[in-house]
Amino acid sequence: MPKKRSGGGLSATQQAAKFLGVSVLAGAVMAGIALPAAGALGLAAKGSVKGFDEIPANLKSPQLSQRTTILDSRGNQLATVYSRDRTVVELKDISPYMQKAIVAIEDSRFYKHGAIDLKGVLRALNKNAQSGGVAQGASTLTQQLVKNYFIEEAGDDPTKVAEATQQTLGRKVRELKYAIQIEEKLGKKKILENYLNITFFGEQAYGVEAASQRYFSQHAKDLNLQQSALLAGIVQSPSRYDPVNDEAEATKRRNTVLQRMAEVGDISQAEADQAKEKPLGLHVSQPKNGCITATKSAAFFCKYVENVFLTDPTFGKTREERAKLWNRGGLTIHTTMDPQAQESVQASLKEHVYKSDSVAAAATLVEPGTGKVLAMGQSKPFGYGNNETEYNFSVNRDMGGSNYGFPTGSTFKPFVAAAAIEGGKPATQEYSAPYKMNYPSPVQRCSSNPYVNTKAETVENENESERGPYRMKEAMAKSINTYFVQLISDIGLCPVVKMTDALHVVQGDGSKLPETPSIALGSIGLSPLTMANAYATFAARGMYCTPIAIESITQKIGNEQKSLEVPKSTCSRAMSEKTADTVNTLLRGVVDSGTGQQAGLSDRESAGKTGTTDERKNAWFVGYTPNLAGAVWVGSAKQNVKMTQITIGGVYHDLVFGGQVPGPIWKDAMTGALAGKAAPDFNLVDIPDDDTNGKGRGKGRGNGGGKNGDSTGGLIGGLIGGVTDGGTTGGTTGDTTGGTFPTPTFSLPGGFVEGQTNGGNNGNGNGGTRG
Repeated sequence: MPKKRSGGGLSATQQAAKFLGVSVLAGAVMAGIALPAAGALGLAAKGSVKGFDEIPANLKSPQLSQRTTILDSRGNQLATVYSRDRTVVELKDISPYMQKAIVAIEDSRFYKHGAIDLKGVLRALNKNAQSGGVAQGASTLTQQLVKNYFIEEAGDDPTKVAEATQQTLGRKVRELKYAIQIEEKLGKKKILENYLNITFFGEQAYGVEAASQRYFSQHAKDLNLQQSALLAGIVQSPSRYDPVNDEAEATKRRNTVLQRMAEVGDISQAEADQAKEKPLGLHVSQPKNGCITATKSAAFFCKYVENVFLTDPTFGKTREERAKLWNRGGLTIHTTMDPQAQESVQASLKEHVYKSDSVAAAATLVEPGTGKVLAMGQSKPFGYGNNETEYNFSVNRDMGGSNYGFPTGSTFKPFVAAAAIEGGKPATQEYSAPYKMNYPSPVQRCSSNPYVNTKAETVENENESERGPYRMKEAMAKSINTYFVQLISDIGLCPVVKMTDALHVVQGDGSKLPETPSIALGSIGLSPLTMANAYATFAARGMYCTPIAIESITQKIGNEQKSLEVPKSTCSRAMSEKTADTVNTLLRGVVDSGTGQQAGLSDRESAGKTGTTDERKNAWFVGYTPNLAGAVWVGSAKQNVKMTQITIGGVYHDLVFGGQVPGPIWKDAMTGALAGKAAPDFNLVDIPDDDTNGKGRGKGRGNGGGKNGDSTGGLIGGLIGGVTDGGTTGGTTGDTTGGTFPTPTFSLPGGFVEGQTNGGNNGNGNGGTRG
């Protein structure tokens, strides 16, 4: 067995064998290039590489992954996102010093040889054989470019990256063949340009423009001599020569590059010596990647845009295809976000709910008639630290939201009213609406089997003074629970479900609403975006438009910009104009004289609805003007905070109501968003006020038959809870209700009046009590 030399080196015999082996391999490669047939036969026989002629002839230059820029509706930058921070630039936009520095240190004979530097190969083989290792490489810039192409195509797949960088003869042969092709196709200048754009310079910077920005906060065209030498030196080992973490090692490497530039005649020795004495002069810019860096506190809107891109088939048939396009980047995405509206939303949230509060708030604004999402924000910032969250409370689960949305309470009642009116019920419809009642049964569903409640539970209003009879206008303004329970029992569940389907109202997990009477009181978890967009349909006089966040996208391919197709809003009629106008009139009354007075706008017409849920775990206000709709939710994401005897935004509340906390948030957000904008009017309809003749009609529920009473209203055509008009038997003072009200055979399920528990996390409830 041959002995090693002292010091651990190879013996003379080993050196000779090593040199011979490397020479044979080199000869095989050269033979493969010069004599394809012989090369294929010899190499294939060894089983070490695919035959040279069998290697695909054409290597397509990969589209380099670049940063994507997200803009608001006015063209202002919101954020940049990228898998690799890179901005591709042309050679004319790269400093001549940089071009010379990279050639001098990486391939000083670049302009003198072809794709392969035979002289360099022989020199490297000799050097490596003498050292017993790999002391010197022989790859040209062209070969390195090919290698980087393979790495770029591999993306973040570790297996593909390993294949692209493996030290095998097969990979080397493929690299050499493609290098020859590229030399013939591109020429030296384009090869150098591509190389400087694809190469990794450390600190998350890919390409010389990103590197120049990272280390010196300037463009690549402005790099001076010593800056260029520093960047050129990093390429060989970005971690070892990282100037941010090891200034001394980086300085030594920079000076090596400067000396090499002098040796090849790019600069004089005096220039090199002078540059060596200068400090590195770093002016480091921290990487600003991702939606977490978004301006105007628009991180959640930014993430919404990203999730739209990754889920919409417009951008690719599969999620994998869409993700590849997103990660490739080079996109300029113009969004629908209105900076004025976004700033107003965030300012209002910050004013009324502190990020350190035990509850959170989320708000979304949508433009009626277009579906454009104009603003989206929440009180807890985007992030992963204390009092931060990565969950977007404004959207459904598939867009990065909570698992089930949040129970909406009485803000669901307008959907019930719209279904009834669309089906022919007048806005003067009257029901007995007592303070407390057993839930009527059965209730018709779309299926043949009606809903039957077997547990004799009861439903009640917020206050004992709230006793019917009520007509729809007053019941909506005061958010009377028993009225809407009777209404949904009268018309059945199917019209309500059909209306919510037309409004694209789905649960936070994306599933269809269940056909249960509890939906009348808002027991189902929905998202603020869903609610804002549904109410925008009322503002648009019955036209529903799917929400959109992206206006246009261009993609940079080479030096050209390509427009990509983007999803468009699809509008459809969800209800008649008359129905929408009637609902608008009803909800205008909520902010004029009802539970939402604190939310009403002073300078323009507005309408809306309040909502609270079980144990006040959620509070809502959803409202709109003819040209803007918005939803505000306040509560605990985990549904474990009861908003009683609580301080929110520095203000103490005994009990939180929808009009009391979410209402002012909505008011301030809308006021700022609409400042300077047109103030159109609603198309209101005439809804007669309730008769004042013996208004005592709501105070009692006598068992008199109401001989002369008016049986209009009441459940099932007045058979149950029919109201007298002060008839003789029903009572001359108006203190009783005419008609009989039989004892129901069952009542509302446990917790129905305020929803079943744990609605926020398991989707079972937290129904509404009132505004």
